[in-house]
Amino acid sequence: MRTAGGSVRARLRGLVAASDPGLLRLAAGLRTVGSIALTLAVLSAFGAGVQLLVAGAIAAMVSTFAIREKQRSQQAVTLALGLPVALASVSLAAVLHSRVVGGDLFFVVLIFCAVYARRFGDRGTALGLIGFQVYFMSLFVGATVSTLPTLWGVVAVAAACSAVVRFALVPETPAGILERLREAFRARLAQLVTAQLALLDAGPDESDKALEDVRDGTSRLHETAMMIQGRLEEGTADAAMARLVQRRVADAEIAAERLGLLLLNARSAERADTLTLHLPGAPVPPAGNRLPAGDEATATLRRDLEALRLLVLRPVSQGTGTGLAQLRNRLLGYRDEENLPKASSAVQDVFRGIGEAARAVLGLRIALGAAPDDADDTPSTARSREELDAEDAAIDASEESAEEPKEGLERPTTRAAVQVAVGSSLAIVGGEFLSSQRWYWAVLTCWIVFINTASTGEILVKGYRRLLGTVLGVVAGLLLAGLVGHHTWTAFVLVLLCVFAMFYTAPLSYTLMSFFVTAALGVLYTLLHTYSLSVLVLRVEETALGAACGIIAAAFVLPVHTDRRTNDLLVTVLDRLADVTEAAVDQLSGGDPAELLDKARDLDQALADLRAATQPLTHPVTPMRARRDTARYLVALLETCAYHARSLAAMAELLPTHPSIAADPRLRRAGRRILRNIGSIAARVADESAAVEVETGASIAALLENELPGASRYGRITDRVLRHLQRLDEAVVGLARPLKVPVAAPKR
Repeated sequence: MRTAGGSVRARLRGLVAASDPGLLRLAAGLRTVGSIALTLAVLSAFGAGVQLLVAGAIAAMVSTFAIREKQRSQQAVTLALGLPVALASVSLAAVLHSRVVGGDLFFVVLIFCAVYARRFGDRGTALGLIGFQVYFMSLFVGATVSTLPTLWGVVAVAAACSAVVRFALVPETPAGILERLREAFRARLAQLVTAQLALLDAGPDESDKALEDVRDGTSRLHETAMMIQGRLEEGTADAAMARLVQRRVADAEIAAERLGLLLLNARSAERADTLTLHLPGAPVPPAGNRLPAGDEATATLRRDLEALRLLVLRPVSQGTGTGLAQLRNRLLGYRDEENLPKASSAVQDVFRGIGEAARAVLGLRIALGAAPDDADDTPSTARSREELDAEDAAIDASEESAEEPKEGLERPTTRAAVQVAVGSSLAIVGGEFLSSQRWYWAVLTCWIVFINTASTGEILVKGYRRLLGTVLGVVAGLLLAGLVGHHTWTAFVLVLLCVFAMFYTAPLSYTLMSFFVTAALGVLYTLLHTYSLSVLVLRVEETALGAACGIIAAAFVLPVHTDRRTNDLLVTVLDRLADVTEAAVDQLSGGDPAELLDKARDLDQALADLRAATQPLTHPVTPMRARRDTARYLVALLETCAYHARSLAAMAELLPTHPSIAADPRLRRAGRRILRNIGSIAARVADESAAVEVETGASIAALLENELPGASRYGRITDRVLRHLQRLDEAVVGLARPLKVPVAAPKR
């Protein structure tokens, strides 16, 4: 029973870790709710009234969520600096309470400074956010000069409670976050293997859903790998350890993605296109007879995928054990040709992929400090360990170069500050016409729609989601307000639940976050005895006004149109793709070693930025369906290119230490056409009048034909390199058509 209970708890931990990587959302929600609850408890002990309790709750929430730095010492400094900023903000709000024009002008200046402060990093962003939100809180509770000393005390209590919860009750260290992220990576890797197993067994009616699950699992695994990448520097003891974990996570990610592609290819009537694994909605290729349902090789494949999943799920703190060690040895044995089961070449490729995935899992366990379990090693397993040890010994720390920042109005923070200031001015004027008491809701919405947005289209989508969440939240607010009436502590409990849900769902859905914010405000209005249906309707009107003012400012003041932003980001992605490809091909051709994993992650980050920027184009409500499909197709093609570039980079990283891989100078010639085509496409995207064209011709393998009769062309490892180069070449040429880049006729 104990074992069964432990197994259930382990599965639950895995599910939680996979759904919330690093438990970041859970920690943010608990930390914010804890800060508010502790503040309310302290203030109520001093007999504070409802108005002061509301002010303390808002101040505690702001003091908690505004701070985003990763090091605890930096968080403490920012929190300490935030207190005088908050005190100054509430003081000015109280002094300017009766001066309408002066107060409005100062609010606009404060908004400009708060947004402009983002150029100074996380600390500037936090202090600007605290200054703005505390000023807003003062307007919400009607701060006056007579109540100022009491409000100072409330803000100080809120800051102190926030510090207690952050550093004592819900502590969080970079090393702890990284450890939980690695656990999430392991859980998501196991989920992906499970999805691949389901794809193996899926019938004709289930195959599309099974493939979609594999796509989602691949995307979620990549998302977690990127999150780990962002935490390595702070969460590891030294740069060498960071590089080691970075490499092992990249190996596991690439091996899992390749395994899915090989499995898809094995069950298809013809070689599956890599794009199928990245394009949402793409159908499963027609099934073939290379993977018969009752075949012995298929049964073995199913058994080994399950064994791989068990290896992944084994906690790093525990050894593998005799039974799992035998499974591991069998899977690693597939890296040797003589151990492959009798099957078609496509199915044998899947077994090879399982062997490489098992090697990646072994490397990841070793990098994360797994207990030694080499007593039962077979020769193939021992050889895999030797390869991993040699790679680990060759790791050197590297320094990253910073890009030259833009100046003046070209700087995103400066442009956004001007836009928000103009939009807020419009919101103040329009909000005053709607209500001289609640006009600040329009300003708040205008401010919020500019956060983490960089183009007119993104602001339009965010404003729409904000309005939708607000309308739904008004309905919920009506129900909750009627439910709690004027029961103060019941209302505060509901507010805490809404706040937790707001922070837990914020990274998932902006609409849900807006819903919970508005529902909580309905309860707060009840506490302040200002609740009515007209107030909540006014909230919707002010929200719509604020969103409209933000969109107008974004469209007419220093606008960054969606097309321009996506084109700029597309050029960046293509440049990063060329960097990775050129460095990998050069190293595989015998050139000097380069920091390939860093270049690959730069490519991944650029692609993530582009994917986010295309959301206005791919949103379900967009009326331009053809444009939406084109944007999705382009992003899927670029993800395909990134997969092959990452794979080339990973193999090039193995070159100095892997006994089976040798440099081949001919690869440099094969990569020239790919690089020229990437450069031509980037030039055309940057300048539509550029006279460029994409070249096609013989296959990449044909470019490497050896001129010496009877000489061996290349081995199995080089053949894999060629496959990635060939698919990368095809994907790059595929980018030309939707981007309207001319394709030259093949040379004869």
